[in-house]
This record gives sequence, C-alpha cells and structure tokens, in this order.
Amino acid sequence: MAALDLVLCLDIGANSIKAAEFSYTQTGELLLERFAFEEYGIPSGPFQDILEGNMDDQLQEALIKVIKENNFQAKKVNISFTGHDAYIRFVKVPSMVNDEKKIKQIIEYEAQSAIPYEMNEVVLSSQLLNVTDDNGEIEAMFVIVKSERIEKITEWVEALGKEVSLIEVAPTACYNAARLSGVGDANCELILDIGSRSSSLLFVDKGRLFIRVIPIAGHNITQQISKEFSISYQEAEEMKRRHGFVALGGAYEEPESEVAATVSKIVRNVMTRLHGEISRSINIYRSQQKGRKPEKLYLSGGSSVMGYMPRFFQEKLRLPVEYFNPFKTIAISQEINKEQLADVAHMFADPIGLSLRHAMQCPVEISLVPRSRQKILEFKAKNPYFYASAATLLLCLLVTFFGFNQQLKIADTKKDIAEKQMKKTKSMVSRLKSAENDFSSVRSDYEEAAKILEERKRWPNVMNEALNILPDNMWLTKFQLSTKDPAKIAQAAAQNPGGMGDDSLFGNMGGMGMEGGEGQAAVKDYISVELAGHGLVKSTNFLERLTKRLGNSKFFVFDNKKDRIDKLVDGVFMEGAYNVATFELTLKLKETIKK
Repeated sequence: MAALDLVLCLDIGANSIKAAEFSYTQTGELLLERFAFEEYGIPSGPFQDILEGNMDDQLQEALIKVIKENNFQAKKVNISFTGHDAYIRFVKVPSMVNDEKKIKQIIEYEAQSAIPYEMNEVVLSSQLLNVTDDNGEIEAMFVIVKSERIEKITEWVEALGKEVSLIEVAPTACYNAARLSGVGDANCELILDIGSRSSSLLFVDKGRLFIRVIPIAGHNITQQISKEFSISYQEAEEMKRRHGFVALGGAYEEPESEVAATVSKIVRNVMTRLHGEISRSINIYRSQQKGRKPEKLYLSGGSSVMGYMPRFFQEKLRLPVEYFNPFKTIAISQEINKEQLADVAHMFADPIGLSLRHAMQCPVEISLVPRSRQKILEFKAKNPYFYASAATLLLCLLVTFFGFNQQLKIADTKKDIAEKQMKKTKSMVSRLKSAENDFSSVRSDYEEAAKILEERKRWPNVMNEALNILPDNMWLTKFQLSTKDPAKIAQAAAQNPGGMGDDSLFGNMGGMGMEGGEGQAAVKDYISVELAGHGLVKSTNFLERLTKRLGNSKFFVFDNKKDRIDKLVDGVFMEGAYNVATFELTLKLKETIKK
C-alpha cells in the first residue's frame, strides 16, 4: 500500500547508531521501510577520553554515514539518547494541586535540588503518570539532558537536510514500544536494556512505570578485560566479542581456552554486579513505589546477546527470561533483508518507540526539544496555515486582479466602442456642419430670392391696398412711388396755406416737398406713395371714411388717433354745383421699397 507519511528514527547510543525509517499505510499500519546500524568504532585516543565519552568526531562521522549511505527519504527525524546521557527521576506531587503551573514549579524545584547544573544549561521535560499512592500523592517523572549535547546533535542532523521534530530518551521510547507489544498488561514485567555504557531497567506494571539507569554494561566488561590482560581498549573489545559469554559457575566445566575462561568469568562478575543492582531496584520499587513483584524479565540491548545471558538472569532472579521482540506488531517491508535485521533486532526497541510518537498518543510523551527549538517547530507547524493563508490571499488577489482585468477589458471594449462611436459622431457632426453650412448658404440664397419675390409681390399689393382704402365712387389718376415724407409735406402745407386756389382742380400739386426741394434730404429707398385722383361728390364724409380705412391698412402708416387726414390730402371737395372732386394724397409705407 502507498505510504502516507515517513519518519526517520535515530537512537544514538554510546558507541552505535540505530536508524529506522517507518511509514504509515492507508490502513494505519506501521511499516518498517529501511534500517541501518552503525558503530562509531573503538576510539584510538587516550583511555580517559573513552571514560568521559569524548567521541564527538566519531559520532558525527557515523551520523553522516548512516544518513547519506542508506537513502532515507523521510524529512522529519525523531531522536533518542541513551539513559546514560540523561537524568531520570520520579517524584510525588500532592493530589490537591490541580494547577499545572504549580505542578511544574514543584517538579522544577525537585530538579534543581537533584542536579549540579544551572537550569539554563539543561533541558527539562516532565509528565504526570496519573498513579496515586496510599497518601493521595500523584507520581510524576522528569527527565533532564544537557542542552549542549542536544543542540550539537540537532545541528549535525539538520546540516544533513533533515528536520528534528522530537527528542527523548531511550528508556521512555522502549517503554512505549513495550506497551505496544502488550508487555506488562496483566503482570509486572521487567525490561533490561544492557547497552555499552549503561543498562536501563524498566518496570512495566499495568500502566505504571519506573525506570532506573544502572552504570554497569558492556563497557565495564571491556574495561576489566583490558586491565586483566594489560591490552588496549580496542583489543579488549575485540576479545570480548570473540570469547565473551557468561560463565555458568559452580560444577559446570570451564572452556578449554584459558582466555575464554577468563573473559567469561569477567563477564559473570560484571553481570553479578548488575544483578545486585537489579535486585536492589526491585526492592526499591516494591517498598517505595508500592509496586508489585515482577513476574518476567525481557532482555534487550547490544550487550545482552552474550552467551548464557538469559540463563544467568533466570537463575539469579528466578524469573522467566526471554529476549524482547519489538517487531511483533510492526510490519516489515519486503525489500528488507530479514537475516540482517534478525542480527540487530534486539537493539531496535527504541527506534520503534520513537516511531509511535509520530502518529499516535503514547503512554509517555517526554519531549526534550529545547524551548528555542520548540518555537521554531511550532512556527514551522504553522507554516501550512501560513502558506494556506498566503495562498488564499494570493487567490483573492488573483481573483481581484482577474476581476479588475476583466473590468479593464470591458472598459477598454467600451472605450473602443465609444471611440468608434465618437469618430462616427465627429464624422456625422462634420457632415452636419457641412450640411448646415450648405443649408445656410442655400437658405441665404432662398431668403434673398424669397425677399425678391416678396418685393415683386408687394408692389401690386400696395396698389391693391391703395384702391381698397379709397371710398366708393373714387378713382385714381396717379399712383407713384416716392421718396417724400408725408409728415414733412403736411408741415410745409401748414406753413404755406395759400398754395392752393380754385384753379388747382387739375393743377400741378407737386411743388410741395419734391425730391431735391428745400428741406428734403436725398433718400435712397421709396418710403411713400403719391396718389392723385377724382371722385363723385355724393356726401360730405369723404375724409371720415378715408381716415377709418387708413387706420386699418396693413401697408400704410397712419394713426387715426394722432394723424389728421386733412393735413395729408390736398385737393378740392366741392358741394353743390360741382359733381367731381380732385385730390392728391401722399401715404407713408410701413416697409420701404428698394430702388
């Protein structure tokens, strides 16, 4: 099945590195994809460096080799340190204290009184075990590791392109693996992890946990062999691996090789010391922790595979003893060499326990990641949300940009349409202006022609009007356009009242106000009409009737309220013996007529 997630688990021991890469399948199954085991090699420096653990260069080289040569694909790395590098202690916390902050203060106080370091030089992690004793106190555990070592190894791992997400100690990782395998579910059972520099004894008692790190392990055997045979540490290590087993003692026959016999006795002496510490730890657990009697012992660790080791502890502790198999609940990839894995399987309980922390809730969750690193990890854990927020913001910006871009395209399209319409409009306006100019020119010509036509019509209209204003039984003998002003003619007549006599019935009446005469300026246009004629004398109301008709005329200027017709008319209107009257009349036009 396809792997959903990958995690690389590194157990960094005193002289070896155990690496395992796990994946979680779609069904939630834990699958071992790859593994590697690498020893630092026995250092060639002074023996004191070995005692003090000054093997940083060898550890860094081994770490680089493990990660680079085994093609591990996981980005995240979980790391565990040996119990020898940590300080593990169990304390009691009053059950009345429910405040988490106060609980931490109690644990920190216990830690400060237990270690010879300043708190800023170490990394502290603690956990309540939710076990209450008869006094109503709750058990708690705290683990302390020097921050210098954690930061150093973290720096080495991350320099190789990995990301450290969890750091804990090997005993707690082994405990989580044991609980997964069902160890201690029904009875109190022991796990003895015999390493190179120290041995870790775990009490797994139905959810209860007690750990004791014992500074007796394979390193002590090598040291005693080196002293016994006066050889180097490297040679003593090689001798231990070649001839090392636990002497049976008593009536059992010794091996034929004196070297093997001596080595086996040294191993037995060291294991006897270890047995003594185990017995002492059992007594402490039963008396102080009120725990139950152990019913079984599981062996683990690199130094636990020496010959007759299970038999030795079975005889000493009088308990069933077997090797702890952490792979009972772990699936193994088909690509893994099963024979190679079987050779080192007893040392891989800690990497399996580390792998469980990656995807499930574990009984013990100690985290020794420094606070500064935790902030970085917390920040990185928020990166997906940050990226999601950034992607959402970017998407919003893209949508907004797309919207604005579409609006811009629409606006550009409308602009193009408007520009085209504007061009058409401008063209039409230009054409309209041209047409308007043509129309104005034509209109001007038309108005001029109409005016000419109107002028042509006015002359007969004026003539007809002149005939219409005359009373009945009157006729014209003269109709002539004139430039004379009738008002000035009347004024001149008033000044010369003797200008008309009896002989003027058909006489010349043109002497007054003629064009070019005295007091008359030259006029360009015709402003009046000179009328002359005769009429039958039938009544004396001739002037009255003429005045009324002139007041209604459309062509002649005459105000019947102001003007007097007798001042405009020059002639003889006789009554009695004469039947014909003669008259001359000059009327001013409302509109002048061009010459």
